[in-house]
Amino acid sequence: MGNPLERLWKDRCTIYQQLKSTDPQTKLTGFVEVETITDQPCKLSFETITTTNGDHVDTIAQNVKLFLSPDVIVPAGCKIVVKRLHPTKREWIYAQSGEAGVFTQHQEIPLVPFRGYA
Repeated sequence: MGNPLERLWKDRCTIYQQLKSTDPQTKLTGFVEVETITDQPCKLSFETITTTNGDHVDTIAQNVKLFLSPDVIVPAGCKIVVKRLHPTKREWIYAQSGEAGVFTQHQEIPLVPFRGYA
């Protein structure tokens, strides 16, 4: 682990892509899910945002970000499975929802729930 922040991150993520594949026997082309990054240290961050509209009714939304080493390439349209082992075991499945903010020691990737490959 060359990045000192990674020692602080307790979550782990695995990144999957859907890649084109041709069956050698049938010669049919389809898509297969391929694990491209495995057990990468990360930090999952949740932020709750409350806004009030004209009716004085609060609207609550949740922003989710994934913090990763800036060296990790996360392709658009991929599936990201994040696991947290402590204090309780949890697992979330997300997709990247926008451009990553890349900084010297980390990158921040906005996430949305994974609803399938596009």
